[in-house]
Amino acid sequence: MGTLEGKVAVITGAGRGIGRGEAILFAGEGARVVVNDLGGEWDGTGADPRLAAHVVEEIQQQGGHAIAHFEDVSEEHGADSLIRMALDTWSRLDVVVNNAGILRDRMVFNMSVEEWDSVVKVHLRGHFLVSRAACGHWRDRSKSGGEAGGRVINTTSTSGILGNPGQSNYGAAKAGIAAFTQIVAMEMQRYGVTVNAIAPGARTRMTERTFGELRLPDGQFDALAPENVAPLVAFLASDAAGSITGQVFGVQGGLVQLYQGWTPVSEISKPDRWTPGELAERMGDLFGERPTAYSPLRAPPRQLTGLEGGA
Repeated sequence: MGTLEGKVAVITGAGRGIGRGEAILFAGEGARVVVNDLGGEWDGTGADPRLAAHVVEEIQQQGGHAIAHFEDVSEEHGADSLIRMALDTWSRLDVVVNNAGILRDRMVFNMSVEEWDSVVKVHLRGHFLVSRAACGHWRDRSKSGGEAGGRVINTTSTSGILGNPGQSNYGAAKAGIAAFTQIVAMEMQRYGVTVNAIAPGARTRMTERTFGELRLPDGQFDALAPENVAPLVAFLASDAAGSITGQVFGVQGGLVQLYQGWTPVSEISKPDRWTPGELAERMGDLFGERPTAYSPLRAPPRQLTGLEGGA
């Protein structure tokens, strides 16, 4: 018996990379999987149904159960049809894994409105639409006296929760996914649904587009292999993770981190309104020894590969 035996999962962006690794592991752990992938390029252009179909074929050859879904989940029809396919095929839905995303990197002063909107649409709206459809189903099921519960695992990024120059659209969308995760976790807790997010460090089309070819010395454990991400996602999808919700995890190779952000670290106060001059005098007390210009921690992929800079 696998840890996901009998469960039905939908996984977006599962034709390549991290999503593919998740789909294959989920099936190996006993889940029935809807493999979604539009099959577009890294920038969202084009479509190719062969990607999702090939992952389904891999799963079936290994004795697992999977079907393919080829629609765009950043559109309402695509997201709704994905959830419907799981319910129509297997009469239940237990897990949603949101992965689908694209890149349109540009410094903010050079970024077009279309480059901003397209990235935010695929990442943030795609997560919202699929989650909305799934959560609506779980809420209705619970309110009608049926089984409570469900799992959503979203995909954020250190580019969002730490930051990376040239990715204001991608980073804003990924930071939004982290906040979306926490809020929906609070909304769905009464229905037994958990909602968590991962910030993966792995070699994918998008990371290599940003950082270049990420390789480690031969013979060394490949901590950047995308398949390393899947075990944490499978755990979060399992019954063993029923008490964990609203959390953001970093995962790379054998490293799992718990992220918690936007927590006050110092304060100044007075019993009435501040003046600008008073604030100018007290800023040193507020910052103390902390830097006044933001510089992020180095994200795990940069630490591992020796890349300079931030996230």
